Amino acid sequence: MIRRHACAGLLAVLAAGPLLAQAQSSYPNRAIRMVVPFAPGGGTDIVGRLLADSLAPALGTSVVVDNRPGGGSTVGTAIVAKATPDGYTVLLNTIDLSVSPALHKNLPYVPVRDFATVSLVAEQPNLMLAHPSLAARTLKEFTAHVRANPGKLTYGSSGLGTTTHLATELLVLAIQCDMIHVPYKGIGPAVTAMLGNETTTLISTFASALPHVKSARLRAIAVTSLKRAPLLPDVPTIVESGVPGYEFTVWYGLVAPAGTPRAIVERLNKETVTQLNTPSVQQRFDGQGLTVTPSTSAQYMDKLKSEADKWAKAARAAKIEPQ
Repeated sequence: MIRRHACAGLLAVLAAGPLLAQAQSSYPNRAIRMVVPFAPGGGTDIVGRLLADSLAPALGTSVVVDNRPGGGSTVGTAIVAKATPDGYTVLLNTIDLSVSPALHKNLPYVPVRDFATVSLVAEQPNLMLAHPSLAARTLKEFTAHVRANPGKLTYGSSGLGTTTHLATELLVLAIQCDMIHVPYKGIGPAVTAMLGNETTTLISTFASALPHVKSARLRAIAVTSLKRAPLLPDVPTIVESGVPGYEFTVWYGLVAPAGTPRAIVERLNKETVTQLNTPSVQQRFDGQGLTVTPSTSAQYMDKLKSEADKWAKAARAAKIEPQ
C-alpha cells in the first residue's frame, strides 16, 4: 500500500512537470498586478507607473498598478509576500523594504526570505541643507561649527523613524557631533521650518528643496549620493566633503513573492533591465529627477541585505526601539 501511494505521488509530480514548464514558457498570458504600497500621486506611484508603462509592451500584456497604502508601506508589501508565486503579482518597493525591519517588531514578512528580487529600478539623491545665514558653507565648516556648540544645534526631519531622520543620524554619527533632532509631520513642514531658520540643517528630497536652492533661500551643503547630481553639478557629495562611505539615496526596486519560478524572475529581470537601458525610458525617469539603476537579481539582494544592516545601525544610533 505504501509503495502504491509513493508511486502515485511520483507519477503526479512527473505529470505536473510538463504543465509547470508550459506555464513558465507561456508567461505571461494574462495581466500582471504591480502593487505600489503608497497612495497615488507620490514618488513611488510615479516610478511604478513609469515602469509599468514600459514593461507592458515588452511583456506583451497589461501591467496594472494597484495602490495599497497603509502602515508605512507594510500593508501593500505584505499582500505581495503572501501572494501566489506565479509572476502575476509583483511589488514596486522602496528603501522602506530595508528600513522597516529596524522599526517594526512584528512585520508580517521577512524581506530577504519572503521575496525574490528582480531588479533595482531607480534612485534619487537627497540634499543636505542649511539656511543662508549660517556661516558654514562646506561640510567641514559645518562640522567645526557643530562641534563648537555641542548639544545646542538642531536638525529637522520628516518625522521620527523616517529615512531623513535615520540618514541624518548616520551623518551625525560619522562626523562625531551632538545635535538635537526636531521631527516634523512630513518633509514639506520640515523644509518650511528650514526656510524660517528654525533648524540648523535638514536632509531633504531634491523635489522639495531644489526650488529653494535655486532661489538662494536655502544653501545646499552636500549631495547624499556617491556621485554628484546633474541638477546641481557644483555641489559636492558628502563623501567628497570628507565622510568616507556615506551614502543615502531613496531607491526603488521590483520584487516578486519568494518561490516564484526562476525562469519567470529571469524573464522579468531581462525585460526590466532592457527597458531601463532604453534612452526614451531613461529620459522619462530623468524628467522626474530619477536615475535608472538596472541590476541583476543577485545585486539587488546584496543591496537589500547591506541596506538593512545600515538602517539597523542608524536606528540604534537614534535610540529607536522597534514597535
